[in-house]
Formats: sequence, C-alpha cells, structure tokens
Amino acid sequence: MGRLKMSSSKRVGGLKGVLHEVLSYKSAVIGVAILLFLIVLSVYTMVTIPLPEAIQAWRSSEAWSRNPRNAQPEWVEIFYGKKLPRTIIVPLKDADATKVLLEDGRLAASWTVYFNYEYDDFPSEIVMFFNSSYSEKPAVEFYWIRPDGEEVFLKKHVLRRPDDRLYLSNDLSLELRLEGLFENKVGGKPSFMVTVEKGLFAEYSLDPRVLKGRYGIRFETTLEKNDVLNAEVVIYGSVYGLAGTDHLRRPLLIGLLWGTPIAMSFGLTSAILTTVLSLIIGTISGWYGGKIDLVIQRIVEINAVLPFLPILIMLTTFYRIDLLIILLSVVVLSIFSLGIKGTRILVMQIKSYPYIEAAQAYGASNMRLILFYVIPKILPPVVPGMISSVPGFVFLEAGLSYLGLGDPFLPTWGKIINDAQTNGAFYKGMYYWVLEPAFMLILTSIAFALIGMALEKIVNPKLKEL
Repeated sequence: MGRLKMSSSKRVGGLKGVLHEVLSYKSAVIGVAILLFLIVLSVYTMVTIPLPEAIQAWRSSEAWSRNPRNAQPEWVEIFYGKKLPRTIIVPLKDADATKVLLEDGRLAASWTVYFNYEYDDFPSEIVMFFNSSYSEKPAVEFYWIRPDGEEVFLKKHVLRRPDDRLYLSNDLSLELRLEGLFENKVGGKPSFMVTVEKGLFAEYSLDPRVLKGRYGIRFETTLEKNDVLNAEVVIYGSVYGLAGTDHLRRPLLIGLLWGTPIAMSFGLTSAILTTVLSLIIGTISGWYGGKIDLVIQRIVEINAVLPFLPILIMLTTFYRIDLLIILLSVVVLSIFSLGIKGTRILVMQIKSYPYIEAAQAYGASNMRLILFYVIPKILPPVVPGMISSVPGFVFLEAGLSYLGLGDPFLPTWGKIINDAQTNGAFYKGMYYWVLEPAFMLILTSIAFALIGMALEKIVNPKLKEL
C-alpha cells in the first residue's frame, strides 16, 4: 500500500514537474493560452449550437433570408471611419391601417410604416416579403416617403402567391424612373450611378450623400372582407455580426465556430492514433526482428514512395465521404511512416541493455518487457513529435475541404475558403471571407507548434543551448 502511494505521488510530482518546466518557456505559455482558448471555444460551440442544428442551419437558405448577402464584419467600421448600415426589418403589422368600405363590399386599405435611417452609407438591397391570405390576388401600390416629406411612387405589384417576394433592388424600370427623377431634381446627370438604393436614400445632389432621417413606406390595396395582407420590408445593411456573411447570406461565424472543434478533434485524433500505432508497430519490429521485422520494413519502404495526397484524393473522389472515413483513411495511410525505422533502432538498442537481459533471466514475458521497460524509454521523444504533427493534420483536413473533397455537410474552415474562392472573394474585395478561416488555421498551428517546441527542448537538452 505504501509503495502504491509512493508511485502515485511520483507520477503526480513528475506530471507537475513537466508542466512547470513546459511553462517556464514563454513560447509554451503563449501556446497553452491559445490552446485553452480554442478548447473553451470548442466547448462553447458544442453546447450552444448542437451539431445537427448547425448542419441544418448551414445547409438552409431560407433560414438566413433576412441577412445581407456578402456583408462584411461590423468591426470593419474601424478602418472605414464611418457608421456602416445594419439590416433594418420594417414589419407591416406594426402599422395602423386605414380601411374604407367600398360600394361593392370590398375594403380600400392603406398602411404606412416608418423607420429611422442614421447610417453613413447606402443599404445593399431592399426586399419586400409577403405573408398573406386572399381569395383573389390583390394589386398593391407602394409609395416611398422621404425625410423631407416628398412621396415617390415605387410601383404597382400584383401578388403572385401568398408568400410572394418583391426584389426592389432588381427592378430595372424602377431604377430608370429614379434616375430620371434624380436628373430632374439636380438639373443634370449625377456623378454616380443611380441605383434603387441610392435613388431612395440619397440627397438630391450631384455627389452621393446619404439623406438621414425618418423614412416611411405606404401600402395601398383593395381587399375582400376576409383577406389579410402582411408584409415585411427588409432594408439590408452592408455589415453583419463578428464575421460577416457569405454568398448564401449564412453567418460565417457558425462555420468559424464549428470549424474549431472539427479541426481540433481531427488533428488531435489523427496525431494520437498515428503516433501510437506507429510506435507499437516500430516496437514490434525492433523487438521481435526476423520475418516480422522484414515484412514491416518492406511495408514502410513501399509506403514511403506512395503518393499520399493523390491516394487520399482518389479515395475521397470515388467513395461517399464523411469526416470519420477521411480520418480512418489518413490514419491507415500514415501509420507506416519512416518514423517506424527510428523507433525500431531505439528498441534494438534498449533490448541489449543489461537490465533487459536480467528481466528476461527472471522470466519476464515479452509483453511485460515491452510495456514496462521499452515503451517508457522511447515515449518521451515521441510526444513532442506527436504534438507538432497536429497542425499538419489540421491543414490536411482544411486542404481536402478546400478542394471540395471533405465532408460536404460540415461547416469547416476549408469549406469556407473553398466557397470564398469559388465566388471570387478576393476579386470582389471580400478579404474577410478568406482571412478569418485562415487566421483560425494559423492560430491552431501556432498553439501546437509552440507547445511541441517547448517539449522538444525538454526532451533534448541540447536544443536549450540553441
């Protein structure tokens, strides 16, 4: 019992000692701090956004219909030096309706809704969402009320279905009418292209200046007695949240958050499984020798000349792939690495030590010798390499997702970069779309690299002198 307590206290003391020595390096402290941040972020993500909900939301286009498309993160205002517009949703149900009973029994209805616009730039889109019920398709007229009191007729629209949508920003005839109105007001052609957004929100001047103040929208229509007209006017901004949105209006924050536990779990699991299995195979090869050693070494040499990435790409191209299949494929293709030869050499050296021969003379089994005498000797140099290999596996998963060969259902950093590249993010100036997932990849790599370097210095004291 006393011996058990002593061994237990030694293990705890040894663990504390290693941790203390690791944290004596400033680089390791930074690495551990980053790693703790990533772990907390992963736990927070898994608790607040369960994976099934995240996948469903990431693949749903309807869920984000009220979000702006390709919106920048809100923090970019720091660089622009002005207040960029957020999305404004103006519901028709909040407006007071004026209804007049006509001679034919129908109702002439009118609604006016107001909202304040105090931003320094123009909105990106204007869309009307309808949710109505009717016996006969109603025709609705729309009027725009500017802060100076002027009313502008927008258009007359016959609802095509109860959940109809009217994309004012894509209405070319409305754009041409607003351009003509602008030219009449300023007495010439303005210096900017008069889009629907600028035609409705700009001051009447030759230069594009936002007219701030209280705007209104008036709806006029004729309804049957039991008809219901509900609508929302969505005035889309140009910035959204901490990470912005993509071409499908999805918040990139969901992909960035869920990319963290996916990358961490994939990288750590791949590194641990690959290292442990390679260690076991190398130990068996060096300990038993003979035909077992010959077969293992030939497999290692053949595996060394096989093209790893093309084989993995071929597997992910021809078979239905999910993250687990990719993980298993990576492990199988990585376990017979050249590191087995280094492990084999260490085992062969340890096998010739006198205390090993003494243990064999006392009748210790091969399994006991390997587990209690050999592996503890070769394990310390292996751990730093295992930690340092995590970024490689993280980048591998991101690379496969970037090539379109990753799990198609999961929101990952590589998938975000793939979407950005496919939709010309750099060409359109949407740098955030690429830089945010790239920053997370680099942050993860730095964390494990700094910890791995500190462990390497502890295991190999000669590195301390460098």
